[in-house]
Amino acid sequence: MQGIDLTNFERTGLNADRLLAMYRMMVVTRQLDERMILLHRMSKVPFVVSGIGQEAAQIGAAFAFDPKVDYAFPYYRDYGFVLAFGQTPTDILLHSFAKADDPNSGGRQMVGHFGGKRFHIVSQSSPTGSQVPQAAGLAYAAKLRGEPAVVYVSFGEGASSQGDCHEGMNFAGIHQLPVVFICMNNQYALSTPVSLQVAGGSIAERAAGYGFPGVTVDGTDPIAMYEATRTAVERARRGEGPTLIEAKMYRLKAHSGDDDHLRYRKQEEVDEASTRDPLPMFRDALLHENLLTLEQDAILQAEVAELIQEATEAADRAPNPRPEDALLHVYAQGGVM
Repeated sequence: MQGIDLTNFERTGLNADRLLAMYRMMVVTRQLDERMILLHRMSKVPFVVSGIGQEAAQIGAAFAFDPKVDYAFPYYRDYGFVLAFGQTPTDILLHSFAKADDPNSGGRQMVGHFGGKRFHIVSQSSPTGSQVPQAAGLAYAAKLRGEPAVVYVSFGEGASSQGDCHEGMNFAGIHQLPVVFICMNNQYALSTPVSLQVAGGSIAERAAGYGFPGVTVDGTDPIAMYEATRTAVERARRGEGPTLIEAKMYRLKAHSGDDDHLRYRKQEEVDEASTRDPLPMFRDALLHENLLTLEQDAILQAEVAELIQEATEAADRAPNPRPEDALLHVYAQGGVM
C-alpha cells in the first residue's frame, strides 16, 4: 500500500471542494464511531460495531454514486457510506439508541442494519452475505425496467466465503447486471484471520469465474477507492455489467463492543496497522498540498465535535418505541397481504 498522492488529483474529476467534503465526512464518521464506542462502554446503547479504519473505503466509494438515482445495500460497518447517502449523525445515533424515531427500523433492528426508502438504502438481512443476492435482485429489476440505477453492495471478506455471495455474483455475471460488489477486506472475520478465510489470498480474482472484472484497491486511500468505484459505476451504467472491488484495510478496533480482539491478535500488530490509519493520512496529504491548514482542521474538528454532541443529546432525549407497537409491521394490517 502506497501513501495518499494528491499531486494530480484533478485527473480523478474531483476538485478541492470535493476532497475537503470527503475529509469532513471522514471526520464526522470517525467522531461518530468513537462516540458510539463510548456510549456502549457507559451502557447507554446495547451494542456497537466499529468501522474505524474503513472510512476511506466507505466514503471514497460513496462519492462515486448518485444517491438520488442509485441504491445501496451497505453492510454493518458502513457508517461513512450511509452518512454520504443522506443520513445524519442524529439518525444513526437514534438507531444506536434503538429509539422510536430511528429512520432505519424504528428501533427494531440491531445496530448496523441500515435502511430507508428516502435514502435509497435497502435494509439488509442479518445473515452475513445475504445482502449480495438481494442487491443482484434489485439490479436485475432496474435492468428489466430500463432504469439508470446502479446498485452498491458491501460485505466483509468473511462473508465472501458464504454461498450467498457466490450465488449473487454468479447471477449478476450471467445477466450482466448494474451492480458494484465491494468486499471490505479488513483482515479479520471476527477472530478468523484472512489467511484462514480466503484460499489463494485474493477475493478480487474470484470475479474472473463470474465473467466480470475484479480489482484490488488500497482501502486506506479514498482517492484510489473513488477512482476504482467510479470506473465500476460508469461501466455498470453503460450496461457493461458488474465489477468486484476488493478494498484492503485493517480493522483497528474489536469486532464489536463485546469482543476482546487481543485474544486472537497482538497489540503490536494493531499498532503497526495504525500507521496506515486513513484519517490522519488523508489530512496529512491535504496539508501537504496546501488544500487544508492546521487552523482550518482545528476549526473543523471542533465543529464536528459540537455536531456529534448535539446529535447525542437529541438521540438520548428521543422517545423509546411504545411496547404496544412491538408487532407493528410484523403481520399484515387490516387483513391486507
